[in-house]
This record gives sequence, C-alpha cells and structure tokens, in this order.
Amino acid sequence: MHPNPTRLLIATHNQGKLREYRDLLAHRLPDIVGLAEAGITHDVDETGTTFAANALLKAQAYAALAGLPALADDSGLSVLALDGAPGVYSARYGGDGLDDAGRRAYLLAQMQAVPAAERAAFFTCVIALHDPHSGRSAIVSGRCDGHILTAERSRGHGFGYDALFVPQGLSETFAELNPTDKHRISHRGQAVAQLPALLAEVFGT
Repeated sequence: MHPNPTRLLIATHNQGKLREYRDLLAHRLPDIVGLAEAGITHDVDETGTTFAANALLKAQAYAALAGLPALADDSGLSVLALDGAPGVYSARYGGDGLDDAGRRAYLLAQMQAVPAAERAAFFTCVIALHDPHSGRSAIVSGRCDGHILTAERSRGHGFGYDALFVPQGLSETFAELNPTDKHRISHRGQAVAQLPALLAEVFGT
C-alpha cells in the first residue's frame, strides 16, 4: 500500500490556478509542487470531450513525467443561453490567440443580446488524482451556480472569467470576493473539500 503523499504535483501551467491550489491545500499537504518546479514545460493536449476525461488525462500524463502523484483539474464556465459554451473549451474560447481579458470580451460580445433574466451560468471543476506508483486514479467534482454580468467588475482577485461571474445569492463577482470567501463557495473549493476522500481512494489511507 503506497503511503499518503507528502509531495504532490499540481499539474497546471496556469499560475492563477496554482495559486488557488496552494491556498486551498496549505493545511492539508505540506509540499505542493508546480510544473515549473518539477522542470516540466511540456503541454499535455486536452483531447477529452468532458471535464472528467481531460482532468484524468492530465493527471496521468504529468504523474508519469514527474514520477510524482499528480493532481489535475479541468474546469470551466458553462452559460445556459449559449447551450453550455464555453464549457470544456473555456481556456480556448474565441481562439488560441486570446488572453483572459480577450476571452471575457469575446464572451460578453456573444451574450450582448441576452437579457438579464437569461444570463444563468455555472462553473464546474473536476479534479483527478493519479498515483504513478500504484496506477490508481480517482475523480471528484464541484459546481457553483450564478449569472454573467454585462460588464466586468473586479478588485484584482481571481482569474479567467471571475470578473464576469456573480455566484448565486451574492452580489459580488468572484474577482471582487476575497480569496477566502471565494474558496468557501467556489467550484474548486467544493471539489478540494473532497480531497481527503480522494486521497483515501487512491492511496488507501
């Protein structure tokens, strides 16, 4: 039985996402390693058509490259009025040449004619954990419902689409909430809360 890891690779090149994981896991795991720290510059192609498929694909591939247990997530924003777009293509929405600000602008343009009552959306986060030593994998997921604004609002927090998304029951966007409050309700925070069960399933501890 492989022990509960003290060193875990967070398989992402996204610095905003890595920062969130360091915050979320600080009291659960003592040694969080990013891809850059592990010397990995390789990009794993996200060829899956679901969040779960992409998360597992990345966790397994990066664990093999690093020789470490790896945690990967696939997450994104789904807008009901856009038939679930951008969904699994959230990081590439509008084309590969756009940055976060460009993707937000593109989303707003796509929703220009959508009235306030029909701007419902939700964030999904699927986390996959893979141990290359035992070959075991497991998956958990989280979801946060809310709606999309007609213009950005931010206090400098968050990343991606956060400045456009207001969680259900609140008046502030993810980018206006302080990180602690965001983590408490976010899709990623809900998924990370299941990490003890995930570790137990993968490592038998």
